[in-house]
Amino acid sequence: MDDPADRADRFELLAACEDDALARMANGVLESDPQLAVVQEPKPQLLMQQVREPVERRLFNLGEVVVTPAEVELGGARGFSMVPGKAERAALSGAIVDAAVAGDHPKQSELTAELERVADRHQTERREEWNESKHTAVEFETMEDDL
Repeated sequence: MDDPADRADRFELLAACEDDALARMANGVLESDPQLAVVQEPKPQLLMQQVREPVERRLFNLGEVVVTPAEVELGGARGFSMVPGKAERAALSGAIVDAAVAGDHPKQSELTAELERVADRHQTERREEWNESKHTAVEFETMEDDL
């Protein structure tokens, strides 16, 4: 279960949010005109994506992916977001939402509730994808144990 109060889970939820939803949440935070400083401008960059292969459980570099990170300071709380692709607005909005949830912003409970809805939708999508693909699972037998 993704928990918006847990920062690692929140990063995943922010990356899974739709751009418009992030912008709407960030605009709600900015309505009260809080002190905002952009620490890292949103700028697309390449990031090496690592995955764990399932047999020997070793990490390997799958390839580079385009991501857009951003970092802000909102009323003394730091916020960070990294979203897939070239998405400057979503990255900046995500960083603002992260800072608002991390700090004691008046919209904190509203933002947490919205992120919980995203978590529920995210879990439903994962479950549906698994149900669609589980019939394609292949079981391998090795002959090494028989020798």
